[in-house]
Amino acid sequence: MQHLQHEFPEKADLIRNLKLKDRHFARLLEEYHALATEIYQHEISDNKLTIEQLEALKIRRLYLKDRLHNLLDD
Repeated sequence: MQHLQHEFPEKADLIRNLKLKDRHFARLLEEYHALATEIYQHEISDNKLTIEQLEALKIRRLYLKDRLHNLLDD
């Protein structure tokens, strides 16, 4: 399962600060982590999604990761 702090370890402090101070960032981060957990659960379970469904979740996670990274760079 992916956590944003593991993806960008050099920005871990900034991630923690923004999570506490920026509601928009915190909401996106929460959605990112929920999607990462959902994807992981589907990948390890016997109740598999179709390839298309799983890819759609991964595309959404990537979109959120990009938005969060952009906010970290501002």
